[in-house]
Amino acid sequence: MDNSSEAISRRISGERKTLGWSLAELATRSGVSKAMLSKIERCEVSPTAQVLLRIATAFDMTLAELLTEVSDEPHFQAQGDQPFWIDPSTNYHRRQVYLASRLPLELVEVVLPPQTSVAIPASSYAHIRQVVWVIDGTLTVVEGDTSTTLATGDRLEFGPPADSAFRNGTDTPCRYLVAVLRQR
Repeated sequence: MDNSSEAISRRISGERKTLGWSLAELATRSGVSKAMLSKIERCEVSPTAQVLLRIATAFDMTLAELLTEVSDEPHFQAQGDQPFWIDPSTNYHRRQVYLASRLPLELVEVVLPPQTSVAIPASSYAHIRQVVWVIDGTLTVVEGDTSTTLATGDRLEFGPPADSAFRNGTDTPCRYLVAVLRQR
């Protein structure tokens, strides 16, 4: 799927209309202002990861399900064909390594730039379990009041839903894999 601003705006608008929701309804359910949603749907702004997470949660989707059309294509997918998205605010890079309807598993590769943080609302964890594995670098994961710093090779299984943040406080990029198990 094309993860351009146009494709994302079409996807959000299409999901909203399929559900029969007005912009006001989506704003109420997502916590994203009606004005911002209107700008996103008209391609006047590129939504950040945090905004997309709130919209995905309102639709009862994961971020991957919002950004990527779920299909059951052949088992092999070349790296160049894997959907890729860059957060316009943080320059965080997100590659959807795996997503299919036949298996409730998502694999996402993320490169978090130096001195960058991405906040994730607790509501986005309502129907998932998640494990993060650091491939290269250092990542601090904050879950509610708990902060865990992971080095290369370390992994962390997330606990009950809590407002969270992924932070790279170093001077080098951090590359990690997120494994998500959908539970609905």
